[in-house]
Amino acid sequence: MISSKTSTVIVTIHIAGDIAEAKRLLRKACYCQGLCVTISEETFIYTGGEEEGMRIGFVNYPRFPSDLSSIQDRAVALAEQLVVDLCQKTALVVGPVETVWVTTKPPGTPLHFTE
Repeated sequence: MISSKTSTVIVTIHIAGDIAEAKRLLRKACYCQGLCVTISEETFIYTGGEEEGMRIGFVNYPRFPSDLSSIQDRAVALAEQLVVDLCQKTALVVGPVETVWVTTKPPGTPLHFTE
């Protein structure tokens, strides 16, 4: 038996939207970029509402080791694409050192539409 080790790095994207569509987009991204992720359903409960979404996980896989910065950068880039493709306004990328809020709106701007 052969085993391999690498440093533990876990980065997670949290985003609302259609999980079936997200899986389709992730399959394409993984095929094109040589990437492997996990995906699971997640419910967001917030002031004034609730919506369904997902958690997309990245880990430092010993077969193809990487570093925190590279994994975080890939997660942020994927979150930016998913925000657009899933017609969302925000996503959260949570890593072991920092959390990145990905948004289509500048900070301080309301996230709802007004007439």
